[in-house]
Amino acid sequence: MREILLPEGWPRPKGYSNGIMATGRMVFTAGLVGWNEEEKFEHEDLVGQFRQILESTKAVLAEAGAEPEHIVRMTWYITDKAEYLANLSEIGAAWRDVMGRVFPCMACVQVAALIEDAAKIEIETTAVIPD
Repeated sequence: MREILLPEGWPRPKGYSNGIMATGRMVFTAGLVGWNEEEKFEHEDLVGQFRQILESTKAVLAEAGAEPEHIVRMTWYITDKAEYLANLSEIGAAWRDVMGRVFPCMACVQVAALIEDAAKIEIETTAVIPD
């Protein structure tokens, strides 16, 4: 079971949910960066790395039988807020292409650096597969 939580009178957020209630089996991903399955970066840009992370996230979730609609929470760590804001429409397009119309709870935090020097973004994901 999954239910979007939207208090009365609050506007619907754009591109994410303020809260989700879910029951079922929980699936967690590590912080995934924008490299491929061989741990090689094919993209230097934020949007390319973001798209790769989404594809990798789907692959990890699929191992547990989870789909994008089971995602309830994501935490994004970015290294450049200005680059992120300048590419919001491309990030949104990549999201829709890979994940569809799924809007989990999200937090996005700018960090000084990520462990992988070439990484511009890292994302952790939590999904709940209904019983």
